[in-house]
Amino acid sequence: MAALELNVFTGTVEFRTVPFDHPDAVKLIDAVQQEYVTRYGDPDITPVDPVEFAPPGGIFLVGYAEGTPAVCGGWRAHDDPEPPLAPGDAEMKRLYVVPAMRGRGFARRMLAELERSAREAGRTRMVLETGEKQPEAIALYRSSGYETMPKFGVYANEPLSLCLAKTL
Repeated sequence: MAALELNVFTGTVEFRTVPFDHPDAVKLIDAVQQEYVTRYGDPDITPVDPVEFAPPGGIFLVGYAEGTPAVCGGWRAHDDPEPPLAPGDAEMKRLYVVPAMRGRGFARRMLAELERSAREAGRTRMVLETGEKQPEAIALYRSSGYETMPKFGVYANEPLSLCLAKTL
């Protein structure tokens, strides 16, 4: 497992590359799915295969703070996608910070680490799908240079869906 220690605004987080189905990743993914249920009434139904998040075609990271899993996120490559996705895209999934650790800059640090790792893997653009009921996420992405792109995936026709992209 690769480890990278970053000093964050009010704390320290250690990022580790883990399998998508690692117990700590599963715990955080379950929590973000519950967040979607709370905000939208249902979990995210986007098809996800854990293999997609294994290097070199993807990555999944868990950030540990104070010895516990605090933040997660990953990306998966799209090399033969249907428009509006393009070859070289990396799709971000499951960026999440546990409520007790929010406000420490962990999401911004995770976002930067995901972008860095995707760029190093040869990805040229990061894309993502989020929803209008996640204003905190939208603010993070917008302030990090993400711009609206045409909708894609299972939520392409969903009015509350918002797709964003950033050139790496």
